[in-house]
Amino acid sequence: MASAESVTADDLSADERDALEALLLRLADDEFVLAERYTEWQVRSPTLESDLALSNNAQDELGHARLWYDVLEDLGYEEHELIYEREADAWRHSTLVERPFPGGDWADAIVRHYLYDVAEKRRLEALEDSAYPKLADRVGKIQAEERYHLEHAQNWMERLADDDADDGGRERLQQAVDRLFPYALTLFAPVDDETEATIEEAGFRDATLEELATDWASEVVPFLEGLGLDVPIGEDDVLDLDPDVPRGRDGDHTDAWADLREEFTSTYRELGRSGATKIMEKPE
Repeated sequence: MASAESVTADDLSADERDALEALLLRLADDEFVLAERYTEWQVRSPTLESDLALSNNAQDELGHARLWYDVLEDLGYEEHELIYEREADAWRHSTLVERPFPGGDWADAIVRHYLYDVAEKRRLEALEDSAYPKLADRVGKIQAEERYHLEHAQNWMERLADDDADDGGRERLQQAVDRLFPYALTLFAPVDDETEATIEEAGFRDATLEELATDWASEVVPFLEGLGLDVPIGEDDVLDLDPDVPRGRDGDHTDAWADLREEFTSTYRELGRSGATKIMEKPE
């Protein structure tokens, strides 16, 4: 590969291009699908302030997805192909982000928000010195907004777990943790071992998935336990994925994904489009 300062997609081997594509699809698809789920809370959140905050989060996540899809254009893709024309089993997002919210449960939204954003923080840190310059360049544009997202999630977690609140918030948090934790672990599921090895050897990411998962657990588990919540697994078991939980990273998704994809692609298909307005302006 060329020096980190000058490397482009043309400098990559076939294996490196495939690995970069796999990494970018995970980054972009996670953000896009999470944003789609967040939009379901518009005008349904418990307060006007929380409604605006989660709507802003959704807008931010769409912007982040746009940044990553733009890098995928280096590999010959167009945004409309990736979002509106890609087959459902070609998406690589974690199944955590595609799950529907049960009965409009705000605790579910907040727990998902928290579990995801801690993982996102560590994932971005591992890309800060990426050997692919466009990856490293976009990290700085995203981190400031993600810090706000995590702070928002933590504040709501603490608020719902408050002993003085007589609204069953802690019980609802516990139910959400029990539901979501097995899906959160899929954030660290590999595409396959060979692809992960290439991502690391090429210097696209400076941490292994195991290291990312361990760091995530070392932050998440004490925080949840500090709120009086039981965590389904110990910190050392974070890589033990439930075999009955679809991983997403390998194209295996829950039934909810087909319905969500049908919803956000329906207008595009009904209009017979062969291109689409981009979700945001092209990044500078």
